[in-house]
Amino acid sequence: MSNYGLEVISRAQCEALLSDQQIGRVAVCGARPGVFPVLYSLLDGDIVYRTAPGEKLIAAALAREVVFEIDSYDLAARTGWSVNVLGAAEEIETPDELRRAEALGLEPWAGELRNRYVRIKASEVTGRRIAPTS
Repeated sequence: MSNYGLEVISRAQCEALLSDQQIGRVAVCGARPGVFPVLYSLLDGDIVYRTAPGEKLIAAALAREVVFEIDSYDLAARTGWSVNVLGAAEEIETPDELRRAEALGLEPWAGELRNRYVRIKASEVTGRRIAPTS
């Protein structure tokens, strides 16, 4: 399927791309819109990342809808793809779920303490690819 020169990626392909990556971006619309890079993993098909207090945690506390995005591109070949996950953010707080999130091994790169876990429950997963031209 094509969409204005972009190939639509199936949900199964999007999920495979999500499972192959480790870094994505979370877009939140709070007091001020923002896009934040995060290290992430998948847990039962949901996006999970660690965070410190701030906009991403506020969005989770308020169960706001957020967008998570990953992508890859090759400038020389003029190809690439992106995957977007739309869903409600929620903080992981129950002991059993916290143990499962901690077992993902998400080690923060930033120096400050990031000891809160957020899950994005995917309500929509979409992707697009720019294929090489012949």
